[in-house]
Order: sequence, then C-alpha cells, then structure tokens
Amino acid sequence: MARRMVIMVAVVGLLFGGIFGYYAFKAHMLKKYLAGMPMPPVTVTAIKAELHEWQPQLKAVGSLRAVRGVDVTSEISGLVRTLHFKSGDDVKAGRVLVQLNADSDIAQLRSLEAAADLAGTVYTRDQQQFDVQAISRAALDADIADLKSKRAQVAQQVALVDKKTIRAPFAGRLGISTVNPGQYINPGDKIVTLQSLDSIYCDFLLPQQELSRISLGQKVIVTSDTYPGRRFDGRITAINPQVDAATRNFQAEATLANPKHKLLPGMYASVEVQAGSVERHLTMPQTAVTYNPYGETVYIVEEKGKGPDGQPVLTARQTFVTIGPARGDQVAILKGIKEGDLVVTSGQLKLKSGSHVIINNQVQPLSDAAPSPVDH
Repeated sequence: MARRMVIMVAVVGLLFGGIFGYYAFKAHMLKKYLAGMPMPPVTVTAIKAELHEWQPQLKAVGSLRAVRGVDVTSEISGLVRTLHFKSGDDVKAGRVLVQLNADSDIAQLRSLEAAADLAGTVYTRDQQQFDVQAISRAALDADIADLKSKRAQVAQQVALVDKKTIRAPFAGRLGISTVNPGQYINPGDKIVTLQSLDSIYCDFLLPQQELSRISLGQKVIVTSDTYPGRRFDGRITAINPQVDAATRNFQAEATLANPKHKLLPGMYASVEVQAGSVERHLTMPQTAVTYNPYGETVYIVEEKGKGPDGQPVLTARQTFVTIGPARGDQVAILKGIKEGDLVVTSGQLKLKSGSHVIINNQVQPLSDAAPSPVDH
C-alpha cells in the first residue's frame, strides 16, 4: 500500500512538473522572440527649433474711461423753455444746450440796474456837493457804500440769469436725454451726459511684482472684442502711487488716441504692456513640452545611421528643458535644446528614449503667437 502511494505521488509530481516546465519554456521562448523582434517605429510630428523675436509683455484687463466726461446738470431750479440739442449731437465748448425760463429774473435784473443807476447819480451829485463843503464826508461814504451794494446786487442777478442758460462745459458728444420743454428741473437733475472722445483713458490693474517693469511713456496695445483684429495704441500716462492692500495690485492709466470715436467709456478691453526691449528665444509649440512633477522634457529626433533601404534611421532622445515665457500657443525654451534641433511636437506619449520614429508633418499642432477664438 505504501509503495502504491509513493508511485502515485511520483507520477503526479512528474505530470505537474512537466506542465509547469512546458509553460516556463514557452514563456522563455516568447520573451526571447519578442526581444529579438524590433519595435515598430512611432509616427510623430516634429519641427526644427528656431530663434524668434519676443517682445516682453504684461497682460491685464482694463476699463475705458473718458478723458473728460460729465453729466450736465443745472445749478438752480427752473422750467425748461427750449432745448438746443438732439441726443447724440457733437457739440463744441460753450454751446447753449438748455434755456430755462428767466423772465422774472431778467425783470428783477432791470429793476436792480435802475437802482444802481440811481445810486450812481446820487453819488455823483453828492460828490459835487462835498467838493463845495455842502455835505459831510459821512454822507458821501454812505453814497459810495450804497452804490457798491447796488452794483453787487446787479452782478449777483446777472450771474443768476446766466445760470438759466446751460452750456456745454467742453467739446464732446452728447448722450440720450429724456428732458423735454416745459419740464421742471431741480438743482442736480441730470439733463444729458457729455463725453469727450477724441482721446480716452484705459485703467487697468497689475500685480505689485510687476511695478518695477512699468514706467511712464511705455507703449500699450489695447484690443476689444467689439472690433476683432483692431489694435489701439497708447502710452502709460499715470501710475497710482498706492498699492491696494487687499489685492496687492496697483492701478495704471494709459491714454489712447480715439480720432474716429470707436472706443467708448465703460467698455471692457484687453491690455498688453510692452515691458522691456525685444528678446530672441528658441520657440516651440506648447504641445512639444511634457510637464512632469520632476521637470519639463522634450524629445529630440536624432539620426542613427542608415537602414537596409538606405533611409536614415531616426530615434527619439528625451531631454530636460528650462522653459521661459509663453505667448499664445508658443513657449520659449531657455535651456536644454539648441537652434536647429529637431523636436517632437506631438506623439510623445508613445515614446521613450531610443524609440524609432517616423516624422509625418501633414497635420501640425497650432503654433500661433496670438490665437483668437473662432466660432464654428
């Protein structure tokens, strides 16, 4: 019985050993076959690294503001007699906009002028009498004071009558008005807005670390989605001497020429400040850079001899790079590659150092320095 058990255990052991040995031999041969089989080349896109000019820029969001803008109001109350403008008119400085009813004020002015004339006559007559010692010096002084008082009352009334005529304080374009003849207005009531549009301010905010790169007179380029593709040039004309303690941003003001009155106060604008002189950087599409926690890398394509068909054999080599500023779809490479290197721009996920590659540039990644959204 014991002999049979030993024979059975030996047979089972030989059977399983043969099975395990077969699969181990099969795996070994498959690994050897795959090791001797070359990996198929990976299709990628690639471009040569070239130097391009870079204008250092600071970007911000701005708001447009009129150089001179005001809501025209009245200093005194009154009834609107006539309107001398239409909504949207371009007016010159001093043009009459609104005439309030001033009949009673003018009548009062005539009365005061008559009183002033009388006081002047009395003073002249008393001056002659004083010269012949007919009246005292005190009476003449009273005449002088009365004359000055009457003339001051006339001047005050003239100013009041002038206030009934509302004029444009400066040249500009009028807005939309809802005031009508016969309407009674109170002091401070808005009649119409007046905006000077020949030049316009653009206010924008920048972080405090950029303060050293900003100075008066720097060129500013402003764009607005109202006019796609249009660029408006200006210069920085003021820098706020105080940094906002809550946001750590400072405000800057640029002045833009606006001869065709395209830009209007209150509009949103994108601002680019040209900070510093033009530089030259090796420029690549941003898709060429692989971003990792341990650093940024790119793949450089190198030629490794000739193949059996006489064609060059291309391989990819991974290298670390130091990236610089970015603009649009492009990024500047400061270290890691040199001018003329052939750099992979897409297909990196299938690569490792030493991989064979085939370059197919029929479809290239975008590399626009100033891309803009397109609606389809």
